[in-house]
Amino acid sequence: MTGVEEDWRAQRARAVEAHAAAYARREAVESAQAAELVADFARRARERGLTSTRLTARSYHGRGRYRTRLRGWYLNPARTLAVGEDGQFYLMEASGGFWAWLVGVDVSPSPPRLATGVGARDGESVPLRTLLERRLAAGDDWPAPLL
Repeated sequence: MTGVEEDWRAQRARAVEAHAAAYARREAVESAQAAELVADFARRARERGLTSTRLTARSYHGRGRYRTRLRGWYLNPARTLAVGEDGQFYLMEASGGFWAWLVGVDVSPSPPRLATGVGARDGESVPLRTLLERRLAAGDDWPAPLL
């Protein structure tokens, strides 16, 4: 390898690192803003007396639902997005299996984004603020649980 090639590779590596760092900073800022929206939703839901429910997680394959220790509010009728009573955002998915069916699963909080469904099919991307406001406006008159 010549000195010119080595310089070019080093320059490209620095550029990639700079882009990755900038992306990570943008993601952190977005997640912090979204986390504030989620925490505010949980506070307002409690103030309005919205009934929280025991949250369940769907298997990654979508074939089963599993109990969790979480209580909170689903944000979408498919019950894949939720806000816990703790003010955290949850993607309600977990690895399944017999043991999960028997004892339940633990779902960890996920960093929220300012828009849900980004990169999904057309019409599935919704600003988080809109989703939270719709859920608050629906109150306890929310779609019945899926079977």
